Amino acid sequence: MTEAPSPFNLLTILGPTASGKTRLAVALAEELDGEIISADSRQVFRGMDIGSGKDLHEYGHVPYHLIDILDAGEEFSVFAFQRLFTAAFEAIAARGRLPVLCGGTGMYLDAAMRGYRLVEVPEDAGLRAELAALGDAQLAAMLRALRPGQHNTTDLTDRQRTIRAIEIARHERDRTTEPKPLPLIRPLVIGIRWERSELRRRITERLGQRLDSGMIQEVQRLHDRGIPWERLNYYGLEYRYVGAFLRGELTRDNLFQGLNSAIHDFAKRQETWFRRMERHGTAIHWVDGAGDPLGEARRIIGEKKALQAEGLFRAMTGNGGIRPVPGR
Repeated sequence: MTEAPSPFNLLTILGPTASGKTRLAVALAEELDGEIISADSRQVFRGMDIGSGKDLHEYGHVPYHLIDILDAGEEFSVFAFQRLFTAAFEAIAARGRLPVLCGGTGMYLDAAMRGYRLVEVPEDAGLRAELAALGDAQLAAMLRALRPGQHNTTDLTDRQRTIRAIEIARHERDRTTEPKPLPLIRPLVIGIRWERSELRRRITERLGQRLDSGMIQEVQRLHDRGIPWERLNYYGLEYRYVGAFLRGELTRDNLFQGLNSAIHDFAKRQETWFRRMERHGTAIHWVDGAGDPLGEARRIIGEKKALQAEGLFRAMTGNGGIRPVPGR
C-alpha cells in the first residue's frame, strides 16, 4: 500500500528575536529527519556570527542551509533568498528529508511560503540618472503611484531603497514574460510566543552575553577587513550601535542601553509582521515559550498527521467509516 503524503512539506518555526527558534527547530529536525533552512537576512554572511545570533553550536549534527554562504560586505536581497531557498527546499525534498524553515525575518518567511515569485531586476543606469534629479517626496510619490498597495514603508525611509523599489516596480510593470513557477509549498507554521516582560528579559540577557562574548571585537574585525561603517550600518542594529561605539560616538553604557531598547522595539515589529501574516492567510500555530514548546509542537504535528489520516480513511470508505457487517 502506498504511504499517504504528509499534510505538509515544509515545517516553519518562527518567532521574535531571543524566542528560542533555533533550539526548537533543531529538536524537531532531529525527530523528523529534517534539514534546516535559515530565514535570516544576516546569517548568510561569514564572519558575522555573534551580532547575527547564529548560535551554530545548537545545530549539532543537523544539516543547515543559507548560513555562511557569502562574504561580509556583499549584497543580499529577498530575491536572492527566495532563489536559494527554492534550491535548498527542492534538494532536501529530493533526498526524502523534511525542509525546516527557521527564522524571524518576515519578508523572507513570506517569500518562502506565500508562493509569489520575485524576479531579479538589474540596475537601470538611465532610470537612476533620471531619479537622481528628484527630491525624496517626489520619489515617494512615484513609488506609491507604481505600487498603490505599498505596505513596506521601509522602502520610503531611505533614498537608495526608494530608488531601488521604483526600479523594481517599473521592471515588473513592463515585463512581457512570466517567470518559472515556484514549487508547491504546503507549510505547517509553528510560532513561539512569550509574555512581553519575559521576552524583554531574555533579550536583555542575551545582549549582555553577546557583548561579553566578543561582539564588539567582531565588528572591529569586519571594519578592519575593509567593510565601511556605512555598510555595517546596513546590516542591522547590532552592527550600527557597536560601530557608533567604536567611532567614539557612544559610551559603553549608552551602547548597551540604546541597543537593548532598539532590539526590544525590533521584536515588537517582528510580532506585528507575524500578525500581518496571519491576516493575510498564514495559519500560525502558537506555542508557549515559557512552557513546553517542543511538546506542544509535537502535539500540533501529530494532530495534523492524524487529521490527514482520518481524511484519507473516510475518503476510502465512502465518508462514513467502515460499515458494520450485518449480524455481527
